[in-house]
Amino acid sequence: MKNAVLKTRTLFLSLMLTVGILSTSCGKGTGSSNIAIPGVNKQTVVLNNDAVLFSFVFANIQLDGGLRYNIPKYPNSYIEISPDVESAGTLMAINISIKDALNGQLQSLDPQTLPGGRALPGIASGRLPAVAFSIEKFNNMKFYVGNKLFGMFIPLKLGIGNTMVTARYYISSKRAGNITLVGEDERGENGGLLLMLDMSTQVQSQLKSIANLR
Repeated sequence: MKNAVLKTRTLFLSLMLTVGILSTSCGKGTGSSNIAIPGVNKQTVVLNNDAVLFSFVFANIQLDGGLRYNIPKYPNSYIEISPDVESAGTLMAINISIKDALNGQLQSLDPQTLPGGRALPGIASGRLPAVAFSIEKFNNMKFYVGNKLFGMFIPLKLGIGNTMVTARYYISSKRAGNITLVGEDERGENGGLLLMLDMSTQVQSQLKSIANLR
């Protein structure tokens, strides 16, 4: 009986947390605010004509120094992590070349799921061609490619149980794809942040127009 009550309370708290997260994503009611990410103090996107730079400040991760890492199979892209100068957290900058993201040869890579084996949300087959690698403090990152899709998984402990929350993702008020908060699996592992970008011609055109206005 106690176990049943405990499970019910856990489920209730998980659902309430999910509702709270979704509520914080509403912004000023414009319908184009991104979902809040637990443990991420700041997220920004900078566009130019040939690359997209994503940056995240992780409040609960500390580093003594910084490094830049090449992304396997993505020769013009990189990840850089360093202590954040404005807080005690860690800044991660992910620079993705549009040329790399649209490289058709990457679609010959082995299809993969989320780390740990769960299906990719929003993907009919539950998997996409991907490369996986690890860097300091971030084990088993993945970058996915598909027909007009590009995705990245950043391993994080979000504290949302085993819930998955998916919402639309916007860049400068333009719909650019989906973002999913991935709770830990039944082993208490493989939680993180999944960002899936629509790389169709129409969306690319919208994003490039935004970049040209900067």
